[in-house]
Amino acid sequence: MGLLPPLRRAIRPAAKTGQAIIRWKRFSFSEAPPLFGNSKPKSGSHLLLQILDGFTRIMPYRYVAADPVRTITKDGRRRAPGETLSDLKRLPSGVIGWGYLEATEANVSFLTSSGRVTYFIYRDPRDLLVSQVFFATDMYEEHGMHAYYRSLPDLGARLKVAITGMDQNGLYMVSVKQRYEGVFRWLEQKNVMCLRFEDLINRRDATLDAMLAEVERTGYAIPTPRQEALSILVEAIQPKKSRTFRSGKTGGWKEYFTPEHKKLFNEVAGDLLVRLGYEKNNDW
Repeated sequence: MGLLPPLRRAIRPAAKTGQAIIRWKRFSFSEAPPLFGNSKPKSGSHLLLQILDGFTRIMPYRYVAADPVRTITKDGRRRAPGETLSDLKRLPSGVIGWGYLEATEANVSFLTSSGRVTYFIYRDPRDLLVSQVFFATDMYEEHGMHAYYRSLPDLGARLKVAITGMDQNGLYMVSVKQRYEGVFRWLEQKNVMCLRFEDLINRRDATLDAMLAEVERTGYAIPTPRQEALSILVEAIQPKKSRTFRSGKTGGWKEYFTPEHKKLFNEVAGDLLVRLGYEKNNDW
């Protein structure tokens, strides 16, 4: 019989640390800069997580934290700033953290402090909406929108709700424009490396190289030769191993957005796509 999940979770840190000690032939893991990977939900967090796991094979990190640090819990509760900050401070030395954090004053102050490396991944809002609808409808029954989405006649109707948001019958979901207010707050932070999901797919090697350069910006010398390090990171990217994997494509929204969806999106989001650099104007 396999180990029960709680027991696996309890012994994981010690087991992973033991593996790191053997791999790196050291007991201290404070040399490499503290590192954190951040994302908006359904924006490529699991792709980023696989890359971070690859980092443990090219730099002396112990392991990647098992659980994300969240501003908003899975059941929709907004945590107090001190709660998320406590979680960040509890990350052990040499452990790579990740999560879904908003750019609150406390989070920004901690994650942009000197010597730290923070990545933030985001994606085309249209693809995010399609991903969110499929995830909530077909892949995660505990999602707050699952039952409501299932009550709608088709994907087209669900996409309209995802674009506009809703606030009725105890269900609340922000519009696509409101979703990205938090993205812009991260984009404004000088000491956060913001990554497009699309670049990690379509400009993979150059983007991974830039991520390594961001580590070196702290003054730390990566011990693994660059080409070997890039090969390790490419090998670490295996999207089908993610339980939330659906297509791994960019631009998939084109299969689902009708002219009506495009019109509604522009009415709700305004120049969002232009501001993010995904379109030159609203005639797309």
